[in-house]
Amino acid sequence: MPMALFVDREHELQFLEQEYTRDRSSLVVIYGRRRIGKTTLIKHFIQDKNAFYFVATEESERENRRNFQHAVSEFTRNPFLKKDVLLEWEEIFSVLHSHQPEARMVIAIDEFQYLGKARSSFPSIFQKIWDQMLAEARVMVILCGSLVGMMVEQTLSYSSPLYGRRTGQIRLDEIPYQDYGQFFQHPEALNCIEYYAVTGGVPKYVELFPPAEDIFQAIEKNILSKRSFLYEEPIFLLEKEFGETGTYFSLIKTIAAGNRKLGKIASALGIGQSGLTKYLKTLQELDLVAREVPITERNPEKSKKGLYRIKDNFINFWFKFVHPFRSYLEIENTELVLDRIREQFRPNLVSFVYEDICRQRLMHRGLGKAPHLHLIQAGRWWNKDTEIDILGISEDKEQVLVGECKYTAGPVDTDVYFHLLEKAQRVDKESQAHMHYVIFSQSGFTDALHHLAHTHEHIHLETV
Repeated sequence: MPMALFVDREHELQFLEQEYTRDRSSLVVIYGRRRIGKTTLIKHFIQDKNAFYFVATEESERENRRNFQHAVSEFTRNPFLKKDVLLEWEEIFSVLHSHQPEARMVIAIDEFQYLGKARSSFPSIFQKIWDQMLAEARVMVILCGSLVGMMVEQTLSYSSPLYGRRTGQIRLDEIPYQDYGQFFQHPEALNCIEYYAVTGGVPKYVELFPPAEDIFQAIEKNILSKRSFLYEEPIFLLEKEFGETGTYFSLIKTIAAGNRKLGKIASALGIGQSGLTKYLKTLQELDLVAREVPITERNPEKSKKGLYRIKDNFINFWFKFVHPFRSYLEIENTELVLDRIREQFRPNLVSFVYEDICRQRLMHRGLGKAPHLHLIQAGRWWNKDTEIDILGISEDKEQVLVGECKYTAGPVDTDVYFHLLEKAQRVDKESQAHMHYVIFSQSGFTDALHHLAHTHEHIHLETV
């Protein structure tokens, strides 16, 4: 079972601690998509501190204000606030601000965007409270939210009344694969690559996808069952973020089906390309979809080679293997769906996730045989007839790395190296560049390839 522990987030915690220990007021914005662990981060940070925590809801502004007033009453032990008289926001914050004024205090407001959604003027109200009351106090304020677009609009954008007030911000991302094993008591007993291919680094999904005897039993129990939390999670997620999900749902479904070019997506949906841009941009801001270009493109934003992919592993899995078979799953005919998953899971999903894992590993740890090699970027590269899993370039462009990632049942042989050598000739690079060839394998390498790598310093073999 996944352990109920706090995984990774060292850099974020360190930043929050630095803000807390500064001899001034602090206003930090934490935002990111749902299930990513924002609330867990906040609660872990404030657990040993003088902290007031409040979570806003989708109720009316009046009900949120009433709930906030009662929470302040409990925190300050002020019985007057429990009476029927409902105070204004400024008055409630005044009571909170006056409580133990000499002590450093953290005020954390979770799901902050709901307050602005319920009352559009709330960011202006809070700006006044900050400027006239909290900015000069021994207080650290944390504003946290899941609806990324709303949080940016209400707290970070130039048009927000709070613009320029924050002292820092954290956009929380997924847990990287290198830390994924920390979720489990015995990670060595699992194929973490395959579990990561289903859940990605979203803590909530890892928690709700406990291991079974094999990965397919875990999928059947925790995703394909109509009673499982994850069965309809993408639907709930999109409804929370967008309200009207039609276009977004269709977009993700179309990309999952293999339509990755803008033109093909538009054609499949019967919508003009210009009409899709804003939807795709929103999905990118939520870290659900990513746009990739060959790593050597000088103007990525203007490149016509852009390809879209589903960035969230669980959303990708669900749209590939759950959504197309909902009619079977609704009548609990899971065996047919499981057969399809068993057939396609590794070649059509895990092998591509493995490439991402290898790129993460390369940027995090480098190469054992070349510790001097520092890459400033690494990513996929392709042209009309060639694809390279990893292309990395050093800052001075004198070191170039090309890599192949093989998620196979058996050890990788020398033919993979020679094929990679051939593909590398098609990459534009500096004539004097020193080339490195790296092969990643989940199942090891043949003796012949080990011997070849031993006798050639430019060949690197990495097992992940």
